[in-house]
Formats: sequence, C-alpha cells, structure tokens
Amino acid sequence: MTNKVDRSKRQLLIAATTAAGGVAAAGAGAPFVLSLMPSERAKAAGAPVEVDISKLEPGMMMSIEWQGKPVWIVRRTQAMIDALPGHDEELADPGSSVPQQPAYANNFHRSIKPEYFVVLGICTHLGCSPTYRPEVAPVDLGADWDGGWFCPCHGSRFDMAARVYKGAPAPTNMIVPPHKYLSDGRLLIGDDSKGAA
Repeated sequence: MTNKVDRSKRQLLIAATTAAGGVAAAGAGAPFVLSLMPSERAKAAGAPVEVDISKLEPGMMMSIEWQGKPVWIVRRTQAMIDALPGHDEELADPGSSVPQQPAYANNFHRSIKPEYFVVLGICTHLGCSPTYRPEVAPVDLGADWDGGWFCPCHGSRFDMAARVYKGAPAPTNMIVPPHKYLSDGRLLIGDDSKGAA
C-alpha cells in the first residue's frame, strides 16, 4: 500500500515550524541583546538634556538635572546684565581666567546669549548647592551685593554670572556646562558638538 504525500501540506508545516522556531529564538535572545544596552539610568547619567526655556520669565531660574547634578538656567533681566561689569574689583576672577566655562562663554556674562545663563548648581568650595538670591543688596549679604547666589554652607557669594567674590571660601567661579541652543526656546545641556548657536 502506497501513501501519497501531499507536498504542499509538508511545505506549509515546515514553514510554520521554521517561523515558530524563529519567533522562539528571537524571544529567547531579546533579553540577552537588551542586557547589553545601557539602562535608562545609565543613559540619563551622561546623556545631554533638552530643555524648554520658552516660558522662563525674566529674573526667574529653573533647575534641571544633568549627570546627576543640578543645572540652573536663569533668564537675566537687562538690569542684571548691566550690573555685571560694575563690581569687577570685588571679584576673585572677574575675567574668568580659570577655565570654568567653554570658550564661547568666556565673556563678562559667561554665556552664549547675555539674557540666558546656564551654570552647574554646585559651589566650587565643598560641593554645596548655593541659593539663588536675585535681589539687590539684601541686608544679610552686604551693601555691595547686586544679586546672584549665596552658599549657606560657608558663605561664598557669586554674582549673576556665578563669578565668586573675593575673600570667599570658594576658590573659583562656578562651572558653566557645555550647552547649545537648538532654537530660541530650546536648549541642549551637555552637548556643544556643533559649537554655539
């Protein structure tokens, strides 16, 4: 007795078995491949951060996190910008000769655009986080104060360009991280690969 073999059914079964085996192999291999990729936490630790600054009002500061550290973005008023050159003799490094900023921010306002200032929110003394004090001449900080940052840990004062005042424990100006403008209202912190916009 001879049985006739239906070749089309055999080919269909072979194709279905091969497809099922391929799906199973991909399913088993996917966790292994994904384990080789960096985690979201690892990516966030060093990845550039895109920030919307379009709603930041003059005189206001916003804080974001980049590489696990606070980065502050301040939209300075014209009065704040105008006051910057007026107290150079009171600053330890008014010309920012110590390279605490990218070359494109090595100016009196330490920024790409004078209106927007980007700074790492860490005191250069012992790593405390200074407080934003935009008001002019508060009683507790002295008559020569034009606003800026005050470190409550050891009393370091910084102006509105995060330049340290003389006699403060902080040895240098605060750090300006690499950054660039993607548009008028979008800023990328941690990447300046194509230069300043």
